Amino acid sequence: MQQNNSITEFILLGLTQDPMRQKVVFVIFFIFYVGTVVGNLLIIVTIKSSRTLESPMYFFLFYLSLADSCFSTSTAPRLIVDALSAKKIISYNECMTQVFSLHLFGCMEIFVLILMAVDRYMAICKPLRYPTIMSRQVCTILIVLAWIGSFIHSIAQIILALRLPFCGPNLIDHYCCDLQPLLKLACMDTYVINTLLVSNSGAICSSSFVILMISYIVILHSLRNHSAEGRKKALSTCTSHIIVVVLFFGPCIFIYTRPPTTFPMDKMVAVFYTIGTPFLNPLVYTLRNVEVKNAMRKLWHLKITSENKK
Repeated sequence: MQQNNSITEFILLGLTQDPMRQKVVFVIFFIFYVGTVVGNLLIIVTIKSSRTLESPMYFFLFYLSLADSCFSTSTAPRLIVDALSAKKIISYNECMTQVFSLHLFGCMEIFVLILMAVDRYMAICKPLRYPTIMSRQVCTILIVLAWIGSFIHSIAQIILALRLPFCGPNLIDHYCCDLQPLLKLACMDTYVINTLLVSNSGAICSSSFVILMISYIVILHSLRNHSAEGRKKALSTCTSHIIVVVLFFGPCIFIYTRPPTTFPMDKMVAVFYTIGTPFLNPLVYTLRNVEVKNAMRKLWHLKITSENKK
């Protein structure tokens, strides 16, 4: 990557400078990251192995879990390793790569959440046309478009990052590289770039959140015409989706839709949506979903049975 500056590396200050607290950070986020990877991989394997989870909802859940795993991996491993490192050095190229991957998988998660909302809307509000509209071919096309959209978004972000000249301090008051903390170090007027950042990332977060909330309000309103059992099942599914949406979009909107100012809470807010939400998603979708829990039980029962026969 071509550099427009004299800085070849950055130093991440991390979540804390206190040695004891850094050890606590290591333990807590190591547990969170392992839980995130194991939980999401369990969902991925279960959906791929189970014939009862072939509906579009689980097709999209597969990609949500994949995006969650990759999204968390773009930040968590470095945060964990840096917690035990004396100097938290990241090269310029590694920093730009982290910006790209963070936005690629973060945007993919946003698009998948929108597709899941569309799927629930079609299943509940258009039940007769649902199998035709949400066919496997259509779902595949939608996922491909989501990947393309995420790639275009992350390319736009990395172009903005590469335009920033760095010639002064190289201390990033954060645990990862992202445009907001990098703007503070740039040797230029960042008003235009910050405006582009808000119009890109900020607009995606805000508009997606509004679209999702409107879609779920319409869905919940339409449940009045369903049976008690149908309402209960649909309400359970939509509630879990709404929880994920609020937990993810709240911090994102806080970070990406404001002027180039920083607050002491920024790092903890970022932790919540980069590490916390990917950790919570498997719990939300398994503990509140009977079909997924049953499929997991059958999968592990078959595995144990086959091992006992050997």
